[in-house]
Amino acid sequence: MKILIIGGSGHVSGAVCRECLQRGHDVTVLTRGRRPVDPRVKAISADRNDAAAMRTAFADPALRFNAVIDCICYAPEEMAVMLELFRSRCQQLVFVSTDFVFDPAQRRFPQSVDAPILADDDNGNQSYGYKKSLCEQLLHRESADSDLSWTVFRPCHIYGGNSRLGCFPCHCRDVDILARLQRNETITLVDGGHFLQQPILVDDLAVTIASCLGNSLAARRTFNMAGPDIVESAAYYRLIADALGVDLRIRTTPLAEHLQLRPGDRPFLCHRIYSLADLTDAKLTPPNTRLADGIRQHVQNLLAAKPA
Repeated sequence: MKILIIGGSGHVSGAVCRECLQRGHDVTVLTRGRRPVDPRVKAISADRNDAAAMRTAFADPALRFNAVIDCICYAPEEMAVMLELFRSRCQQLVFVSTDFVFDPAQRRFPQSVDAPILADDDNGNQSYGYKKSLCEQLLHRESADSDLSWTVFRPCHIYGGNSRLGCFPCHCRDVDILARLQRNETITLVDGGHFLQQPILVDDLAVTIASCLGNSLAARRTFNMAGPDIVESAAYYRLIADALGVDLRIRTTPLAEHLQLRPGDRPFLCHRIYSLADLTDAKLTPPNTRLADGIRQHVQNLLAAKPA
């Protein structure tokens, strides 16, 4: 299949690119040209936030694809340009959304794909999830206007590769988390880190995304994406400490106090639990890497990447 990946050199898009190449697809990537891409792909350079640049980059009507995978679309304006360019030039549009589209005050366990989503951006505190939800709504409206097939994935916390570890305030994507733990520092977690979550390994996410390509059972469907293990957030950090061979020391900060200071953290501070039954129902490949194994490899990756 001819596949276009919007991104191609980032955390998620890079993993998707590698998986598509592994499956023998003919891969083109769109990037800003700031980082090297896999030499096996065709590369197109443009800033996807620049609508005029996107139109220029894809001005050739011969540029057609079996599927377009957008790993980095954030705003509805960007999705509108995607639909303008590709509704008649691809058979399937895959959008990587987020589980932050859900209203954190109305979560259920497990959270169904049709659970209430954000009605507004809460004065900017939840703009990321709200904008992603607006992108999804554009795809839904597209169903009434064209024959374009689309698939949406809503991943929760993604880990793996050389990305920053840390899933939970106050150490979300903390560049210093390994050094802190190695120094036996005490880390601060809201309400002791009791909130439940299901982190997903980036390579597992890529496999699931690639398994939807050309799959009619995934057409015009949205899927929640999570790993196979449900753990407290404190347990996530304990796995990191175990991989380093150190003890984990935690201090707690009250939820209400934290949200008063940082209301934008609200989407993180809730249970994020999902069923994977929809994936198997659609004959998609579900994530299967155990969290302990994935965290151990992630820690090894980061330690190996540190300067000597």
